[in-house]
Amino acid sequence: MPDEPIPSRPFRMGRRAVVWTSAAVCTAALVTVAVPVMRHYEIPPFSQKGDPITYGRPLAAATGGTGRSGDGKVSSDAGTVLPTGPRAAFKVAHTLDDGTHIGVVTLHGKKSGFTGKVWVWAPKAYDDPKYANSGFPVLEALPGGPGFPDNYWTDPGLKLEESISSWYRSGRSKPFLLAMPVLNPAPDTNGLYWDGSDIPGQPRMGTWLTQDVPDLMRANFRTLKSRGGWGFLGSSSGGFAGLKAVLKDPGRFKAVLASGPDIVPDSPLWKGHEKQEAQNNPELLAQQLIARKGPDVYLGFQVGTRENPETIAEVKKFVATYGKGPIHTDLHVIQGGEHNAYTYVPAMGDGPIQWISKHLEGPTASG
Repeated sequence: MPDEPIPSRPFRMGRRAVVWTSAAVCTAALVTVAVPVMRHYEIPPFSQKGDPITYGRPLAAATGGTGRSGDGKVSSDAGTVLPTGPRAAFKVAHTLDDGTHIGVVTLHGKKSGFTGKVWVWAPKAYDDPKYANSGFPVLEALPGGPGFPDNYWTDPGLKLEESISSWYRSGRSKPFLLAMPVLNPAPDTNGLYWDGSDIPGQPRMGTWLTQDVPDLMRANFRTLKSRGGWGFLGSSSGGFAGLKAVLKDPGRFKAVLASGPDIVPDSPLWKGHEKQEAQNNPELLAQQLIARKGPDVYLGFQVGTRENPETIAEVKKFVATYGKGPIHTDLHVIQGGEHNAYTYVPAMGDGPIQWISKHLEGPTASG
């Protein structure tokens, strides 16, 4: 089932009334104190929200001056795939304190037929000259419910992007690119959700997440050819979708970090489609992968001790039952942790982000 929405922040800077007592004092305060705070909360005139944005070097620089896309070709740095183009019309959704931007675009999925929003983020390392010829690993970050029309991993208050940058600087994390699509095609009214799957007669959300969104990243970023450059991060129903995607298509995705995930599909939309439901069941997919003896996948889990006891029990049972052969698992129990993203993000730095980073590839420095 989908998780509870993340709790609202205590306040937003724009809601505070400020009383000015002196024009001179106000100006000084604005310049020395309020500017960085207001930039963080994106209040005019400092906001860049809505401005066009591209990531990385211009295509001309990446393609020997031709200005054409890389057409998915592997670059001189073995394993790196140059952007295929065409460039998406990203707009700034958020500007973070370190100057990086979360961009957003409306993607018309060619393979799924679904149209929805995708947010993206690149760490500062992406523009580091020493990585100019290297691809970067991609984590697709999937929210729980409602998963539409927003993706809560884009909220600067959660500090996911900021944390990845910090973990990278401290040597605990790869410098991941993030793709943050909507999970569902509509609000989860009356508990309706789509399990990140191609449910017959419904929008093809499984294809959207595992094909259209990765294609968007390949079109706009230097990525890695190997499946070791592709993984998922998700919570609740988003954790389920990421877990299922890795087990269903291990030839393209290698790892997932799933926090408080569902373990089996349980959308009411599966009624009458039991065969397809079974084809999207992580337990059955794990059995099949073990029987095939690979390829190896890496499934990391987080659960908080204050979550639904059933969720905790199901995750522990899955790890104990299927964590063998080609399925490598890791379980991090968060003491006092609840079922929400504000619990999961800081806990990732206590081991899970190191674990998934160990099993995914990173960029290669030149020279």
